[in-house]
Parts: sequence; C-alpha cells; structure tokens
Amino acid sequence: METFLSDGVEIAYVDFEPLTEDRGEPIVLVHGFASTHAVNWLFTQWVKTLTEDGRRVIVLDNRGHGRSAKLYDPAQYSLDLMAADVANLLDHLSIPRADVMGYSLGGRIGTLLALKAPERVRSLILGGIGENLIENSGLQRGLAEAMEAERIEDIEDSTLKIFRGFAEATRSDLAALAACARGARKAIQPELLARIAAPVLICVGTRDDVAGDPHPLAEFFPNARVVDIPGRDHNRAVGDRIYKQAVLEFLDTRP
Repeated sequence: METFLSDGVEIAYVDFEPLTEDRGEPIVLVHGFASTHAVNWLFTQWVKTLTEDGRRVIVLDNRGHGRSAKLYDPAQYSLDLMAADVANLLDHLSIPRADVMGYSLGGRIGTLLALKAPERVRSLILGGIGENLIENSGLQRGLAEAMEAERIEDIEDSTLKIFRGFAEATRSDLAALAACARGARKAIQPELLARIAAPVLICVGTRDDVAGDPHPLAEFFPNARVVDIPGRDHNRAVGDRIYKQAVLEFLDTRP
C-alpha cells in the first residue's frame, strides 16, 4: 500500500488500474467499522469485479483502521474528518470527481462527502446502511465499551459480541476502534439528503438488523433506488452477487 498525509494523518491506500479498456470513471470504495480495504473490498472480489469492468478503483483504510494511522482521541474520528480523508485522497491522486461506494460506516462517510463536496461525487452507492443513517447517531450504543472489554465473553449483547469478534479477526487496534466508535457518532438530518443531486443506489440484505430498513431512506434523496439482497445479513451481504450486479447496472446507467 501507499500512504499520504490527510491534514497530517497518515492514510494508507491502493490505486488499482482497470483490467480492460479504461472507462475514465474512477470509483473510490470506503469500508465499514473494524474492517479494512482488504476485508471489505479485496477478499470479496469487489476490486476484481470493478477493474474487470474497466474502472479505476481506489481503496483506503479509514483512519484508525488497517494500515492507516491509529488515533486515540474521539474528536479525531468525526464523520467530517473521515469524509475529508476521502476528498484529500482524491486530491492527492488528482481525481476531480468519482463514484463513491461506502459500506455501513463507509456509507455514512460517503454521504457526508456528498453533502460537503457534492462536486466530487458522481454517484453514491450505500451498502449495508438503511434508515439508521437518519434515525440514530450511527454506530450502535455500547460499541466502544465492547471494544474495551477485557474478554469477548464478557459482552452480553449478541450484536456487540459479533462486532468485537470481527475486530479481533481483522487484528484491529481495539483502543483506536473504541475512540472511533465514540467520535463517529453523528445523526444526519433527513432534510439534508434532499441536497444530494447525485444518483444514489442503496443495497441492504433482507436479514440485516444493523442497517435498518433501506426503503424509507430512499424517499429522502431526489434520485435514489433500493435493491434488496435476499437472505443476507450485515456481514454476508458485502460480497453478494446480486449486490455486485446491481452496482454494475447502476454504474452503466447513471449519468
């Protein structure tokens, strides 16, 4: 991976060239909480799928994750700062405008980018994020404490236990994740979504209890549609073929 400084914070990224004729339509992928660029996008074959479709694909490790800088002050994990990391990466690579796909927390980051810098976002793809984008402040309550628990067995909530197990599986810095869980909590006012003129695709598993129902969320965007991913929960929807096919069709037909 390569690195660059985003307002002084080291961010790791990979810039993949298209494997077929270049469409000239770059896409940046933003992973979810406790994940990495590899877990979210490489192991699930997303990079392969998109580069074979003629797209330049940029992936990054969010601050506090993967090979990017680990920070321990919750104030360093505001969604505004994390969205700015993506914009700064586009600047670093001299990319004026890109499609943006974010999964879960990455969807929140992508939404903030579309609000703060709409000229940078050609289209917005939200995976694993539904009405919880606007109904609460994001990451589940108790998540920071779950990261700080001495043992995973001490965590009673089943969803929090799954997140902790995932964080351990990705060999994450648990203290950095706890700070992120506290700092990235921000409710997005639904009326703000009307400002996002870019086409929006929302893809959520029908068994995803983390994201919330995606259908009410779509009503707040001027130009959005929803694709249900049958039988998939929050973790298993990521690499689903229906999700991938929906994204490829969306990218082929959006302006």
